[in-house]
Amino acid sequence: MAEVRKFTKRLSKPGTAAELRQSVSEAVRGSVVLEKTKIVEPLDYENVIAQRKTQIYSDPLRDLLMFPMEDISISVINRQRRTVQSTVPEDAEERAQSLFVKECIKTYSTDWHVVNYKYEDFSGDFRMLPCKSLRPEKIPNHVFEIDEDCEKDEDSSSLCSQKGGVIRQGWLHKANVNSTITVTMKVFKRRYFYLTQLPDGSYILNSYKDEKNSKESKGCIYLDACIDVVQCPKMRRHAFELKMLDKYSHYLAAETEQEMEEWLITLKKIIQINTDSLVQEKKETVETAQDDETSSQGKAENIMASLERSMHPELMKYGRETEQLNKLSRGDGRQNLFSFDSEVQRLDFSGIEPDIKPFEEKCNKRFQVNCHDLTFNVLGQVGDNAKGPPTNVEPFFISLALFDIKNNCKISADFHIDLNPPSVREMLWGASTQPASDGNAKGSSPESVIHGIAESHLRYIKQGIFSVTNPHPEIFLVARIEKVLQGNITHCAEPYIKNSDPTKTAQKVYRTAKQVCSRLGQYRMPFAWAARPIFKDTQGSLDLDGRFSPFYKQDSSKLSNEDILKLLSEYKKPEKTKLQIIPGQLNITVECVPVDLSNCITSSYVPLKPFEKNCQNITVEVEEFVPEMTKYCYPFTIYRNHLYVYPLQLKYDSQKTFAKARNIAVCMEFRDSDESDGGPLKCIYGKPAGSVFTTNAYAVVSHHNQNPEFYDEVKIELPIHLHQKHHVLFTFYHVSCEISTKGTTKKQDTVETPVGFAWFPLLKDGRIITFEQQLPVSANLPPGYLNLNDGESRRQSNVDIKWVDGAKPLLKIKSHLESTIYTQDLHVHKFFHHCQLVQSGWKEVPGELIKYLKCLHAMEIQVMIQFLPVILMQLFRVLTNMTPEDDVPINCTMVLLHIVSKCHEEGLDSYLRSFIKYSFRPEKPSAPQAQLIHETLATTMIAILKQSADFLAINKLLKYSWFFFEIIVKSMATYLLEENKIKLPRGQRFPEAYHHVLHSLLLAIIPHVTIRYAEIPDESRNVNYSLASFLKRCFTLMDRGFVFNLINDYISGFSPKDPKVLAEYKFEFLQTICNHEHYIPLNLPMAFAKPKLQRVQDFFSFAVDRLTSVDSNLEYSLSDEYCKHHFLVGLLLRETSIALQDNYEIRYTAISVIKNLLIKHAFDTRYQHKNQQAKIAQLYLPFVGLLLENIQRLAGRDTLYSCAAMPNSASRDEFACGFTSPTNRGSLSADKDTAYVSFQNGHGIKREDSRGSLVPEGMTGFPDQGSTGENTRQSSTRSSISQYNRLDQYEIRSLLMCYLYIVKMISEDTLLTYWNKVSPQELINILILLEVCLFHFRYTGKRNIARVHDAWLSRHFGVDRKSQTMPALRNRSGVMQARLQHLSSLESSFTLNHSSATTEADIFHQALLEGNTATEVSLTVLDTISFFTQCFKILHFLKQFEGLWRQPCVKQVYWHHFSDSVCLHRVSVSYLGNSHNMRSLSLLYLLW
Repeated sequence: MAEVRKFTKRLSKPGTAAELRQSVSEAVRGSVVLEKTKIVEPLDYENVIAQRKTQIYSDPLRDLLMFPMEDISISVINRQRRTVQSTVPEDAEERAQSLFVKECIKTYSTDWHVVNYKYEDFSGDFRMLPCKSLRPEKIPNHVFEIDEDCEKDEDSSSLCSQKGGVIRQGWLHKANVNSTITVTMKVFKRRYFYLTQLPDGSYILNSYKDEKNSKESKGCIYLDACIDVVQCPKMRRHAFELKMLDKYSHYLAAETEQEMEEWLITLKKIIQINTDSLVQEKKETVETAQDDETSSQGKAENIMASLERSMHPELMKYGRETEQLNKLSRGDGRQNLFSFDSEVQRLDFSGIEPDIKPFEEKCNKRFQVNCHDLTFNVLGQVGDNAKGPPTNVEPFFISLALFDIKNNCKISADFHIDLNPPSVREMLWGASTQPASDGNAKGSSPESVIHGIAESHLRYIKQGIFSVTNPHPEIFLVARIEKVLQGNITHCAEPYIKNSDPTKTAQKVYRTAKQVCSRLGQYRMPFAWAARPIFKDTQGSLDLDGRFSPFYKQDSSKLSNEDILKLLSEYKKPEKTKLQIIPGQLNITVECVPVDLSNCITSSYVPLKPFEKNCQNITVEVEEFVPEMTKYCYPFTIYRNHLYVYPLQLKYDSQKTFAKARNIAVCMEFRDSDESDGGPLKCIYGKPAGSVFTTNAYAVVSHHNQNPEFYDEVKIELPIHLHQKHHVLFTFYHVSCEISTKGTTKKQDTVETPVGFAWFPLLKDGRIITFEQQLPVSANLPPGYLNLNDGESRRQSNVDIKWVDGAKPLLKIKSHLESTIYTQDLHVHKFFHHCQLVQSGWKEVPGELIKYLKCLHAMEIQVMIQFLPVILMQLFRVLTNMTPEDDVPINCTMVLLHIVSKCHEEGLDSYLRSFIKYSFRPEKPSAPQAQLIHETLATTMIAILKQSADFLAINKLLKYSWFFFEIIVKSMATYLLEENKIKLPRGQRFPEAYHHVLHSLLLAIIPHVTIRYAEIPDESRNVNYSLASFLKRCFTLMDRGFVFNLINDYISGFSPKDPKVLAEYKFEFLQTICNHEHYIPLNLPMAFAKPKLQRVQDFFSFAVDRLTSVDSNLEYSLSDEYCKHHFLVGLLLRETSIALQDNYEIRYTAISVIKNLLIKHAFDTRYQHKNQQAKIAQLYLPFVGLLLENIQRLAGRDTLYSCAAMPNSASRDEFACGFTSPTNRGSLSADKDTAYVSFQNGHGIKREDSRGSLVPEGMTGFPDQGSTGENTRQSSTRSSISQYNRLDQYEIRSLLMCYLYIVKMISEDTLLTYWNKVSPQELINILILLEVCLFHFRYTGKRNIARVHDAWLSRHFGVDRKSQTMPALRNRSGVMQARLQHLSSLESSFTLNHSSATTEADIFHQALLEGNTATEVSLTVLDTISFFTQCFKILHFLKQFEGLWRQPCVKQVYWHHFSDSVCLHRVSVSYLGNSHNMRSLSLLYLLW
């Protein structure tokens, strides 16, 4: 205390903030050290393995002692592609010059590199095991006597109620009991009550809403659990209280005083009858016990002679053979006890991480559009098609696109379709030839092939697949109809609208169209548009029945996409629509994409799987313009490099340069030079009927419009390498629409006249420009025109150029980039550009790289996600390669931390996991002395964690530490495998300096967990789990003894007085570590001293009549040697031992860890041989000692067996061997006095009620409830005094299930050795545990299971609570039946779906599970008892310890223990279990 006072005095000194913080830290750490339990240093694992190599290799169970060979490997997995071939061009890496482009191409071309852990499937919880038989496919259906009795009772009860077995009935007011309402606030409800006597003589009080008892009962009170009835006028007039066994009361009130008196008289008579009956049963029980004792004493006096007479060799041989047959019979059809556990039955996978999948293209909502036909009402015979059906008399062209009214944007590229019949197509270029759009006639050269597909197969595609990321009903498919340029839209549409004489009109339109097509065939004009909705709802349900709207005539002043969006909004409101309709029909269907779709190509014309050669019916994917929102982003996986250019408007009304510029056509070209000899590149996607790729593209022409608007979309395939000369050139033409009847050559030559030029470079500061721009127009195009981009260069340039309208911005354009190799983010571009300069040998300016690293914090989150693998890999290169500056690794790690945190904030952390598993591949540093990634990253993590200023960075690093640990693990594994270090001894795989770094990292993390846990709960919990996962993986890679020491150091940072949350951290840490796939070999389940030869073991100085293989080195207690030799299991059991003295949450966590671990062992397919299971069970033998230490809490009695303190006249009910139900119904009147037992800590233990639960004075009998007593206090740390809170059913059943697993699986030799080593008292307590198992796993019958569920519903859903006390069925089972039916709640093991809709099938299934559990438990207990009776013959016991046999506690342990077990079996075990039990009992009688 002096040190604490001295410390607190310093708090008042001013100006010592830093010193105080340090002293606080030291004080907290010092206090923890004082409270730590004894630390056991682990063994040097690698040294032990080396020294005992011969012993291990000669062990027949060496698989339990050794890590398997080739446990870790690296595999190269072919990148899964949707396409037939890679989307990356063959020579892409050679042509690429930009570092960013190179890394992108490398990323899309490289296969996945995965580190494989051969047994990784066994490295998680039991729910992750590859075993698929956790739950048996068919559960045996056992028959139980209790179910048969209940069925008879139900039949009798229904018959009784039919005959009118009602003693009293009438209206009463019943209090609505609720734990949150005080006594004075209880609300009374009026109910009609029936007091009925059941066939077994018990009484029940049922309540109904009215007099009609045919309806469902609102509640029932079993009066055999009622101990008194008293008046309580303070609550309500004419009120009385029914006091129940479990200190629970029912409050009722009559309507008059007379009725109250009558009810009181009747109820008191019933209580008296019940009391007399129970006293009589108690008396009979005592007399029976005395008779048994007298009989057993008589047997004991004459047993020497009888046994000597019975030791006939043939008889003994018969006994041994019979027991062997019984044992084999019991072994048939045995089940794994854990199969029926509630945790296994539920198989809750909520806490298990999903499988990590590689990056893949995001699968959005897709639908297929099939274009069939387009017809207007002007039809006729065209060309040679005189005998065919009538068709359109002129060509029409369709473009489809998706528009989003809700977000006011276009969300897909254009899909161009040509549905014209061949005879109509011939009107454009003649009957014999069909020139491509670049002017080359078809057939003039060999047909080109694009990605293995003939170009002719790509010209007339009529099927497209659209995808939508965010579907909703306001998305429309818009069809724009164009025709060959002819003149004014109104004039051209008039014949289709006003068609009085179809034949003459068709002939006239055809003649005109034929002349126009031959002269102006390459120019288009807008004609009409139509639209239809796509989705019914936001879930993406297709509107398959939807139809296109009528064709609306295009308005030359409303052509833009913005105008279409406005028209669509009006289209939804027909009353406001005043659009002119052109009669016609568009036959386009929308349907779901077939599952077996074949012959499809991407938007880049790369064929998708499956694809047939020479297929002509091809479907193309239409590119989606994904909204620029983070939640819709995903890492790019394929090569795509498209630029979409949109000319929007040209303002030419004020120009004076050209005399005639009205019918303006815009021709777009993509060039890589501005010299006079430079030409356009053939990289523009063409339209149907032309070449797939062309050198130019034309926009629609507006007739006689000097300020035309455009809606055209030009799609360009960008080259891999872009430079400053790449640009888009716009050439404007005035198109003469005059039609010459003579068709002279002069007129043909004057169709188009150039009226201006404009251009825009693609790159600005090395990045592609995509924002909307206003460009000036020049009248001529001199060489070097790209140097005239801005006003300053125009003034200083000597280029002879003439500007239209004084170089005013006359052309408005915009562009859209869909590229996976180019980024528009300035910070990412500059970072990669600087890295490229450094790699090329450029002399770096100090601090320059750090500046660009810090700028990466401002990069766009969308770009970060899309290029995630590229950016992360470059950062890891910088981390180890780029510069010797000290601050670079830390700043680089800070950028990594920023990226990781942003991904988590956006819920995209799955991409990080995919990157680590598949994309991340550590590269060797270029510098010879450079550290590897795992070394540098661990060092920088330490540096960040030790920074006292930037707590935000520290907290982020702790919260997302899993990412950095996973990177370190993969770097370590890759280093070992690629450098062939995996073959070295584990101590030599990594340098000592790296071991020191990891130890320093551990020490840097500990205070953030153990001290700052309240300040940063999420961060501390995450780093606790991440560290455990990292250390678990280190077992596979490095010195296991070193990892043991790291674990020991970390656990040493915790204390028994830590708050509850730290205790949870500790067990989460241990659970993760113990889930290692080779957890068993890590614990070395072998003898650590030289084994001795077989010998005859002397137990209690009597000779065993057979030789047994006894291992004197058996480790069966939690000694320091055991914890050292078997480090992990010893550490877990020690911490569990401490946790069992703690509060409920900590106990629950500890027990769950142990139980889940044993379940995993039981179902591990690698260790299914009985010898392997026996060795594993032997490893947990000290767990039995933990149960013996807590047997009073498992048994529920306030006294334990003590041979010395027991009087000779003590009856069997007065010591622990006489184990009965804690709720003995036969002692209701006898157990009113409370008993106390004094423990070493000075606390009295009080038995509060007939349940016999043990609770400290001043504490309630329920865990985790606050206390007002003087013995408890509120504190941030838990008291060091053992809190013997009552264990609930889940805890008891879980502990006992683990005990049964050990007893069942352990070998008989080991079990015998263990029995020989323990004291007589412990041996008897071991047998008591078996009886405890019988009690807690007894089968209670289907009726009770249903009632337990009803009680659960009453408490959790506010239903009027029903009494959980079962009636005492006074049939042939007698008092034992009454014991079993007064049960504590089983809800913790209830596997039903707790809902008000539970069916009989659910109840039956639960009864099936409970029945199989009871059967398996009884058979396991029977196996153990049978083996016990074989090993410890009573004859030798009497000869050597005849005096001890005279003690009642010892001489009755055999007889009463077995007889009571058999009695318990009769009412709680199936007929199958009873048959095995009776055979063994008969043999026991015979041998005795």
